Amino acid sequence: NSITKEELEVLLRVPVIVVLPPICSDRVPEGSIMENGESLTVKGIEVRAVPAYNLVHKRDDGKPYHPKGIGNGYILTFGDKRVYVAGDTENLPEIKALKGIDCAFLPMNVPPTMSPEMVADVAKAMRPKILYPYHYGTTDPTKLTALLKDTQGIEVRIRQLR
Repeated sequence: NSITKEELEVLLRVPVIVVLPPICSDRVPEGSIMENGESLTVKGIEVRAVPAYNLVHKRDDGKPYHPKGIGNGYILTFGDKRVYVAGDTENLPEIKALKGIDCAFLPMNVPPTMSPEMVADVAKAMRPKILYPYHYGTTDPTKLTALLKDTQGIEVRIRQLR
């Protein structure tokens, strides 16, 4: 909720194409629906849906916060750059296997997403050039920078709150 009302009004004036998983189709009926593993091109940008789910973190009833096969992360390819936006997920084998990522946005908020240790695990496997942790709520992002301090070639960028 860090976007201001004025910023939101500006964004809503710009025509956008929303890409989303089937479970969200009722919220944005005009959106482009993608299942895990599908690809499409939107205005010259290749979009590939990558699985996003939980293996470890579960609700009190034992069900994962984000069940397998429902949510997506997305790889956006434009020109020679590849940007990965993970969605709500943990450090999954499918994500750790991604290569050639220039910039990765990884969620870091326990319990529904990743701990700093999980984000570091993904980053060390994926090796993005730039890493932005997001969705970190009360999780201290400096824990991530400490975990990656000796890792060469990954620039961690932490958004400073206003």
